[in-house]
Amino acid sequence: MVELPDVVRNRTIAEGHADWVNELDDTIAGIERHWSIVVGRSYKEGTEAFVADAVLADGRPAVLKVLVPRRSGGIDDHEATVLRLADGDGCPVLYQDDPARGALLMERLGPSMFALSLPYEQRLPALCDAAAQIWRPASDDSGLPTTAAKAAWLIEFVTSKWNALDRPCDERTIEHAVLCGQRRLVASGFERPLLLHGDVHKWNALQAGAGFKLVDPDGLVGDAEYDLGVILREDPDEPLAADPLATARWMADRHGLDATAIWEWSVIERVSTGLVTTEIGLQPVGRQLLALADRLATP
Repeated sequence: MVELPDVVRNRTIAEGHADWVNELDDTIAGIERHWSIVVGRSYKEGTEAFVADAVLADGRPAVLKVLVPRRSGGIDDHEATVLRLADGDGCPVLYQDDPARGALLMERLGPSMFALSLPYEQRLPALCDAAAQIWRPASDDSGLPTTAAKAAWLIEFVTSKWNALDRPCDERTIEHAVLCGQRRLVASGFERPLLLHGDVHKWNALQAGAGFKLVDPDGLVGDAEYDLGVILREDPDEPLAADPLATARWMADRHGLDATAIWEWSVIERVSTGLVTTEIGLQPVGRQLLALADRLATP
């Protein structure tokens, strides 16, 4: 019997997809037959998918991921699109995918940066370099959302969620985040739209040889600065992260990008993530993110 993490099971049932849970054993058995693989232990850390070790017919180790249907129904295939376009650069190699089942069979990687307790001064450049491996020109017909669309979504989200959560940070912080989002909405993606990971952080960075590859891509098309802004939003308790603007300049110089764009993406992403983590009770992370956002919004 397939072992599904409680958080995945409960979330899936709550969103109206109990059938997916009930049929998962049969789904996995069908995938094993179709791809001639053997599925092993499942991972307990997942929140939005069934993930397990697998072994290919030729003996190579792999990872099987079966995505949970979206709340509105259907399967989000953005991850498969990113893996296919990246072709093993900065992301795991995609061996097989089955859109109907939402199944991905991928290269098995090592432990995460988080599990390795990699210090911030090593983690930061390694995350930037892993993200940069993915960046490449993206076509208009990729089917992936744009960074402009993400900016519009973030603006609406931080405003509505702040009110829904009884205003857990200063109003000027929301105003600052919205202003940064509006600037990114206007400027985003016109010069050099690139393939982006969209969720670059230490839990998604897994060891691959001497470096790291990024798993669980959200998948976006637009400005490379967005990926670096997501990196910059993290680690509010790190002493070396106390001056994010200086870090944004360092990132920009390292990769030939716009420091202001990195900074503005980080501002609205930090507030958004702080509100989400506050909503789900992930503390002290939520308080730390919003406290840093309050400090940075002070005139």
